[in-house]
Amino acid sequence: MWAAIRRRLRDDEAGLTLIELLVAAAMGVVLMAGVVTVMMGALRAQPKLSEGAANVQTVRFALERITRELRNGFTVGDAKPTTVSFETYVRHSACGSNTLRAATQPSIRCQVRYTCESGRCVRIETAPGVLSGGTPVTVVKGLGTGTEFSYPSATYVKVTLVIPSRGGGSDSTTISDGASLRNATLAN
Repeated sequence: MWAAIRRRLRDDEAGLTLIELLVAAAMGVVLMAGVVTVMMGALRAQPKLSEGAANVQTVRFALERITRELRNGFTVGDAKPTTVSFETYVRHSACGSNTLRAATQPSIRCQVRYTCESGRCVRIETAPGVLSGGTPVTVVKGLGTGTEFSYPSATYVKVTLVIPSRGGGSDSTTISDGASLRNATLAN
């Protein structure tokens, strides 16, 4: 077909036959159908990708918060795979309070406990040395199995948070970090 078109154009014949025009139009329709199919697939996948990215960002924020508080920590009290409890500095007016201290006032020492069970991590803040009670505040939810704390040394805590796949498949996302308690030598 293309050879016939080139021959006509070379022989100064203008235009196309009806058959050539119909074949070219049919090829154009097939090409456009392919492009539309690809575009529709991308548009359908976009909400799932956006939700997954938002979940990863939320978990990264929670992990950053946990490791930041660990870095300011003194001693690890309760050390289990699903729970870590440690003394650290906080910027609240009192342990367990939501009222922030003024920037000119020093931070206070409190016991902070993170528990990651049943698909969520909660944070509980109490007075130093108190390992029970307090009001739990959910830091992140929607976590999968494999979320845990591990303790390679007496002053280092590794945090692993797992985001399960949306469809229940095996393609979960694992985000982990760790922190050394930089104030641990000051505990004595």
